[in-house]
Amino acid sequence: MTARFLPFILAACAAAAVHAAPAPFDLAGPNLDVGVTRAGKTLPISEVPNLTGGDDLRVKAELPRTQSAHYLLVVAFLSGSTNPPPADWFVRCGTWTRKCARGGLNVTVPADAQQVLVFLAPQTGGDFKTLVGAVRGRPGAFVRTAQDLNQAALDRSRLAKYLTTIQALNDADPTKLKAVAPLLARSLAISVDPKCLDRLPELQAPCLMAGQESLILQDGHSTSIVEALTTGAARDLALQASYTPQLSFGYYSPYIASVLDIARIFDSFHTARYQYIPALASQRGDHLALALNTPPSFHDPKSVLVAALPAVERAQLPPLHAVHPKESYCASTDPLVLPVEGAPLVFATAYAHDMYLALTGAGGKTLELPARADATQGGFVVDTAALGAANLGDRVRGVLHGSWGFDPYEGPEFKLVNAHAATLQLEPQDAGALIVGREDTVRLRADSASCIDRVMLRDQNGKETKVDWKPGKPGEVEIKLPLADAKPGALTLLVSRYGAGKPQPVALQAFSAAGRLDGFTLYAGDTSGVLKGSRLDEIAALSIHGVEFVPKDWSSGKAGEELTMVGSDPGAAAALRETKRVGAQVKLKDGRTFDLATSVLAPRPHVTLIGKSVQLSAADAASNIALTDPDELPQDAQLIFSVRVSAPHAFGRGASIDVATIDGSAAASLSLDNGGMTLENAHVAVAALDPERSLGPSAFGPLQYRVTTDGVTGDWQPLAALVRLAVLKDLECPATAAIACKLSGANLFLVDSLDEDPSFRHPVAVPDGFPGTVLPVPHPGTGSLYVKLRDDPAVINRVALAARELPATPDDAALAQSRHAATQTP
Repeated sequence: MTARFLPFILAACAAAAVHAAPAPFDLAGPNLDVGVTRAGKTLPISEVPNLTGGDDLRVKAELPRTQSAHYLLVVAFLSGSTNPPPADWFVRCGTWTRKCARGGLNVTVPADAQQVLVFLAPQTGGDFKTLVGAVRGRPGAFVRTAQDLNQAALDRSRLAKYLTTIQALNDADPTKLKAVAPLLARSLAISVDPKCLDRLPELQAPCLMAGQESLILQDGHSTSIVEALTTGAARDLALQASYTPQLSFGYYSPYIASVLDIARIFDSFHTARYQYIPALASQRGDHLALALNTPPSFHDPKSVLVAALPAVERAQLPPLHAVHPKESYCASTDPLVLPVEGAPLVFATAYAHDMYLALTGAGGKTLELPARADATQGGFVVDTAALGAANLGDRVRGVLHGSWGFDPYEGPEFKLVNAHAATLQLEPQDAGALIVGREDTVRLRADSASCIDRVMLRDQNGKETKVDWKPGKPGEVEIKLPLADAKPGALTLLVSRYGAGKPQPVALQAFSAAGRLDGFTLYAGDTSGVLKGSRLDEIAALSIHGVEFVPKDWSSGKAGEELTMVGSDPGAAAALRETKRVGAQVKLKDGRTFDLATSVLAPRPHVTLIGKSVQLSAADAASNIALTDPDELPQDAQLIFSVRVSAPHAFGRGASIDVATIDGSAAASLSLDNGGMTLENAHVAVAALDPERSLGPSAFGPLQYRVTTDGVTGDWQPLAALVRLAVLKDLECPATAAIACKLSGANLFLVDSLDEDPSFRHPVAVPDGFPGTVLPVPHPGTGSLYVKLRDDPAVINRVALAARELPATPDDAALAQSRHAATQTP
């Protein structure tokens, strides 16, 4: 702030110290009856925002018949702060005379005039000459007085409208304040503390009316005292707390500033005989009700009342605009409310009068409907009663028209629709988002939310419930649905509209809460992938680039649920190429679909078995079981096998080969670090497996292997059949072949069955859990004995143990003969 403003600031601070709490204008003064005639048309002063050169004024002081003090009524015209007005711009009459009491003053506004003041001065000798001299001597001070009085009057009109409306609502129904106060504040440009609306209804009105003068905001139409005094950088005088660039929103409101400035000006005119006191005018039809903040004095210094009439200037039409310019309004609503803002004087004064909404419909048909400003509803209220008989079509254009004082006024434009033309459509993103067990919200696309009268919700049992709704964005309606106790299934919204017949149904589908989708893992070349998340039992299908995957195996663990999904077309699934980011569509069993971001990973590692060999131990030879299948691996033997990698292109240092039983009960990892795997080169690895040490003594059955690279595993592939061998020690056979032999040994429970015939036509089965050391077995005769192992019963192996024949005894012949006879018995 520059130094050139310092004297002004100091003066303002001094004045503020003296007038920190200016006296309220609560003393009733006299009334003025004012009429204005222009081009043969007469309007009451309450409907005239500005005067113009050539206007005929009728000004009369309305004093009581018992008025004892004589007042001189003076109308003075001013022409700027640096141009003293000529003497003939002052017109007077004595209010005590019959002519003045009946007709007042009739004057014509001079062509060059800019301001009009009305004085009521006590009758004294030289009173008129003294007044004219004061005005002509310091015209700038009285120009400022006229400006400030007009500004204060306009600000006070907004404040009075706000306070009287709040008080009336509080007396009638305090519960309406929360809904009406924001609309009222927007219309009148009044500052409202939102915390007031959170209080109990009975406490809202006192809070809303607290700090009355500081409630007034810049109206964007009339000029505040701050703007009138300064330009450019001097707007910093607004205490750096501006609501708009032209408004002091700090300690002073425009209203307080105007009052303080008037007081400072009039203090400078204080003489021994006269003091000037301001009279604030409230417009009521033809009348200006004057309010004083200082009691008039009829002793020296006598009081001269000063009131201002509207400025002589070009009409400043109100900058009114629609709150929602893109919204379409329902023409069938009665009454129809068109929200507007930007010109609070439209709501606080009668300057805008004879307003109507001009409608233009199909084929150029027109209709005019009466309209009135209503601050409690936040806009113009239009009477649509005459619209029923008119056929303007489905879509109508409406423009506000009327008069601003004597001047024609054209306001904002509005789009209107008839109720029968409105369409309702559920927002696509809300179609699958309606969840039971909670209050939920859906949005409808609507040509006009204003046409909606009521919304009902019908459940599966036909029960109808009224639901809350409100307009959302233009062309959208938000509807709250109470679904805390609802069940999943079909629901129906029944939307009733003004001017329409039956409610319009809108089908909805309520769902249970969907599970969580954490991700889908798929490797290029695979025909199946794994979906992770929760409530995966609700999944019906998943598709990537049109390739469908369906559920197969579901599992659950501490880390969550996993669902293996296989391609409906394995060839198409395997043909999906590696992609860093791809969109998958997940379909639930209830019909909902969800998008899931995923990727097709690089192919999983894959190796091919080159060869293998089994290194038997001494214990294997001592078992006396000759294995006939090279895939069988004795538990205490060593398996050496080699593999060639095809994906990735080479083995990494972190690669390993996993070996496990089919059921996964035993597993081992062979790696470079533990010595279980050795690289021949980057593409071939040789692995060594000691089953008993790596898998444990109870491991048995088919073994499988896979390669793991960087934490990614390949497919399991068959490796060998791990078998545990019983130890066969001795085979004793009698001389007679009809008598069974005795097979002795250890761990005979590992034998499944034995037979002397390799085709196993008459096997001898070993009982489960056999604890003995001797088994009766068929006599091999001159051949061998054959055995099936319990760990691999599909393979027939040979017993590498020669029969030891015992000497014949008399009992052997008798036993053989009895067995032969038993076989011959029919």
